[in-house]
Amino acid sequence: MTNKQQSDRLDPATVIRAGLALLDEKGLDAVSTRAVADRLGVRINTVQWHVKTKARMLELMADAVLGEIPLTDLPDVPAERARELARRFRRALLSHRDGAALVVGTYAAEPMTLAFAESLVEALLAAGLDERQAAWTAWALVYFALGLTQEEQALDHRPLGDVLARAISETTHPALHRVAGHLAPTSFEERYESGVAALLAGGR
Repeated sequence: MTNKQQSDRLDPATVIRAGLALLDEKGLDAVSTRAVADRLGVRINTVQWHVKTKARMLELMADAVLGEIPLTDLPDVPAERARELARRFRRALLSHRDGAALVVGTYAAEPMTLAFAESLVEALLAAGLDERQAAWTAWALVYFALGLTQEEQALDHRPLGDVLARAISETTHPALHRVAGHLAPTSFEERYESGVAALLAGGR
């Protein structure tokens, strides 16, 4: 079968779905155009026909993840709408293995990514933020979600809290020692809600 005949059996959406399935099974490091081609049972050139490069494929995969965020049935109150969108963003990242690492490694100015960004910025503007505040608060919310979720998804079962506790000295690090009980890599949901609340309050 020729590359053209193989490419006719596929479309970009099929390639992206295969990429996301591979991501969920094996993680981001395992995702490549060759690995996706093997999964689909086609030649690598066939996959590249649709997505050109690995970088482009990852951009489209990241956009597909954000496309899973529902943009309907949102609160009427703008500040609550922004908060709910932030929650849904995090849930979308968590729904895929290494979802945050995938999205943070791309700059996907794609339709579904832009649709989410439009909804978030609209809510912030409606909440009374000026144009710069709305733009920068949106960036802050996205970066915070990506960073915290990447930490959460990368966390294995090592006793990181114990390691940190042993490293902090009451004499050398009095401030860190005082808050050490709150530095353990747990309670991600509460940490996220607290951070989002602080960012939304700071944007006013």
